[in-house]
Amino acid sequence: MRDLAALPKAHLHVHLESTIRPATLRELGAANGVDVPGEPPVFDGFRAFADYNALIRSCLRRPEDFERIAREYCEDEAAQGTRYAEVTFTAASHGERLGDLEMPLASVLDGLSTSTDLEWRLLLDHSRRRSVERAERTLDLALKYDEVFAIGMAGEENHSLRPFATLFEKAHAAGIRLLHHTGEDAGPDSIREALEVGRTERLGHGIRVLDDPALVAEVRDRGLALEVCPSSNVTLGLVPSLPEHPLPRLLDAGLTVTLNTDVPSVTGAALAEEYARVREAFGYDDTTMADFARASVTASFAPEATKAKILRDIDAWLTPAAGG
Repeated sequence: MRDLAALPKAHLHVHLESTIRPATLRELGAANGVDVPGEPPVFDGFRAFADYNALIRSCLRRPEDFERIAREYCEDEAAQGTRYAEVTFTAASHGERLGDLEMPLASVLDGLSTSTDLEWRLLLDHSRRRSVERAERTLDLALKYDEVFAIGMAGEENHSLRPFATLFEKAHAAGIRLLHHTGEDAGPDSIREALEVGRTERLGHGIRVLDDPALVAEVRDRGLALEVCPSSNVTLGLVPSLPEHPLPRLLDAGLTVTLNTDVPSVTGAALAEEYARVREAFGYDDTTMADFARASVTASFAPEATKAKILRDIDAWLTPAAGG
């Protein structure tokens, strides 16, 4: 079996605040007066994870904190074989918390810009349960910074997207991509709302699409990719175990499936490890793993030249010489 860390790939669903190295988090917590537990807790649902995530965010206060986690993210991502990443950051929330709307985003962009090994674009997310006014500020930031290509709604899906409908129309008209979490902790109605109201161009998670065969057919026929995050689904209690994950059924349904980490500092799986866990759980061969990598590239919003180069390199990974 070939080395999955050497497999060229794209990463489409990962939250920057959930990529922080454990040692870095401890250092930032100590510097900013936050007591950080030695290990993430065991989560009994999405709300427990959200509470833990709030603690992690409270460790980020100074420009150098944001710059550092972005710089280290690029270093760690490149080591996973990631050539292109669409990384998510909750900029407006941090900006409001710290009384400086632009500082967290500007500092993150400074950190990302140090990378010479990873091509990236930034997506700004917003919690569904937070105000429309904050979402407007998220869109304002996206429009101001060219490095931001998309906005998206995250968080518990029992909160409707409908209050944000006008915002989505504004973003779409301005050429900002829309990429929402959906079909993670809620079912087909959540996905339909993300498609019809949210204008989403991929399904962030999307695993509950399988609850409705007609919706499966629609998503497949529209060619919408799913950003599947198996270890995250298990860690957050949405799926009992990795062998019980619906990933094989998504593939059998003819859907476009990409593999992603979502919250790697919580699951303990960076992207190459996520690929390795999937390979082990389902017995997939190198050709199938390369297909996951190809799907991630083709579903991305990378420049066409970038896509073509990574796809050629995936083919090279599969040759006998690349495999040893």
